[in-house]
Amino acid sequence: QVQLVESGGGLVQAGGSLRLSCAASGRTFSRYAMGWFRQAPGKEREFVAAINWSGGRTHYADSVKGRFTISRDNAKNTVYLQMNSLKPEDTAVYYCAATSVGTTQAIAVMEAYPYWGQGTQVTVSS
Repeated sequence: QVQLVESGGGLVQAGGSLRLSCAASGRTFSRYAMGWFRQAPGKEREFVAAINWSGGRTHYADSVKGRFTISRDNAKNTVYLQMNSLKPEDTAVYYCAATSVGTTQAIAVMEAYPYWGQGTQVTVSS
């Protein structure tokens, strides 16, 4: 089992940048594929980005492609989400998630992830 803790959220103006971090417990972080999801008020949780165990494969939602970058540092047990050119519609609670199944892939399906962090709030003002 793995525990996940997100950080790096905050308030930023439209067009600005933030970098989210997700720190994982344990010594087997490289065995997990990781994903970022978000949930805006009154909306369902949605996929943002995913990365496979090695970092060699990534996948993005169309809404963030070209603006967000997911990466990982297995030596630091951490996955990152660099968010640039932020828009008000990016406002949401952002969650990281982990799965030990199918880790060679970058997985966009929320139901594939059994482990979740508590979330970090990102607010983009116009």
